[in-house]
Amino acid sequence: MPGYHIWTIGCQMNKADSEYIAKHLEQAGYCRVEVAQDAEIVFLNSCVVRENAELKVVNKLNSLRGLKKKSPDVTIALTGCMVDSRIEDLKKRFPWVDIFFRPQQWEPLHQWTDRRRVSDSRAAANCSASLHRAVTAFVPVIHGCNNFCSYCVVPYRRGRARSRELSEICSQVQELVKCGVREVTLLGQIVDLYGYDLPSRPDLADLLKELNKTEGLLRIRFLTNHPKHMSHRLIQAVADLEKVCEHINLPIQAGDSEILSLMRRGYTVEQYCELVAQIRSCIPHVSLSTDIIVGFPGETAEQFARTMDLVRQLRFGKVHVAGYSPRPDTIASRRLDDNIPAEEKELRRLQVESLQESIAAEINAGFVGKTVEVLVEGLKKDKWQGRTRGDKLVFFPGRADPVGRFVRIRIEKISPFALQGMPEER
Repeated sequence: MPGYHIWTIGCQMNKADSEYIAKHLEQAGYCRVEVAQDAEIVFLNSCVVRENAELKVVNKLNSLRGLKKKSPDVTIALTGCMVDSRIEDLKKRFPWVDIFFRPQQWEPLHQWTDRRRVSDSRAAANCSASLHRAVTAFVPVIHGCNNFCSYCVVPYRRGRARSRELSEICSQVQELVKCGVREVTLLGQIVDLYGYDLPSRPDLADLLKELNKTEGLLRIRFLTNHPKHMSHRLIQAVADLEKVCEHINLPIQAGDSEILSLMRRGYTVEQYCELVAQIRSCIPHVSLSTDIIVGFPGETAEQFARTMDLVRQLRFGKVHVAGYSPRPDTIASRRLDDNIPAEEKELRRLQVESLQESIAAEINAGFVGKTVEVLVEGLKKDKWQGRTRGDKLVFFPGRADPVGRFVRIRIEKISPFALQGMPEER
């Protein structure tokens, strides 16, 4: 059977897009291979949200130049956020790449498989079955973004926000459950904006209520949220619906209201803290995660200190932190001077990470001696792994295959990043 290879970097939406590409290729008779040299077609699913990610994509593309020279018949395709409307410029820059297509604009992929489809349907079915061993799956529910935060390139690369029909999403989830999926994560650049553009105006709470009825589905998650679109109705749905996990990703980005204004985030620190208080009041055991950018143009030491104070005050379960990286086309790159030295950005990033590591260790220490329910996702080295409803990663030993099932684990050891324990005896 001919093979395909996919290299993916970036957000969960990119991972979902790569899953779509893989499924489409396997239905056409192709099998996944681990190395590009064994493939008939190689896909790179790119990210340019930060400069570091873009450099990794460029390095990967350059590494494939030799493969194309050695094997001219191999097809190399580039998708993801590196591909914008200036495709001719990309063709000149990377002439060994055969196919360029923007995120979720699948026509070039479909045209290629129409020409190169393999007729061995039985082998294709075997390959496709291997794809759906996964217990968890990403399900995009709204594509694109309307917010135009000053630092973010996503609206320029993925376009305006477009919601999928509720019935289409429910049908996809039902099919995933038939293939063994037990947990879905609903995706959107701003997932809590879901439904604003649909004729009947359903919202994310409506979608969660419908999916909560899906037989065989055990858990539902959703991300990424925007604080200004987080409604009380959505918060109440998380509190009320048994399959919706008590974990909310709520990016703050900075702990200073002036910096938030320059970022065009649409809320103040005070409004964000009020929202967190509302969430915690309604969902007492909720786990909150957030995103932070340090070294944004003009961020003073005092403003950064307020971000540190906010992390101490709100005690998130997880914090994703990155130094500001100017991106082409964005408002910040056009209007603001990137005046924080790279060394200072890195120092601030490490300070946030160190603080959050100590907070996470303190939170996780509270689990020692307690029993948690884990949905088992797979085996890593010699231990099974899965997650709690609050998105805590848990490792435990065992001989029998528990993948796709709930297991109760008594926690014995912790780190800032994971829990370890033993299965409870029945």
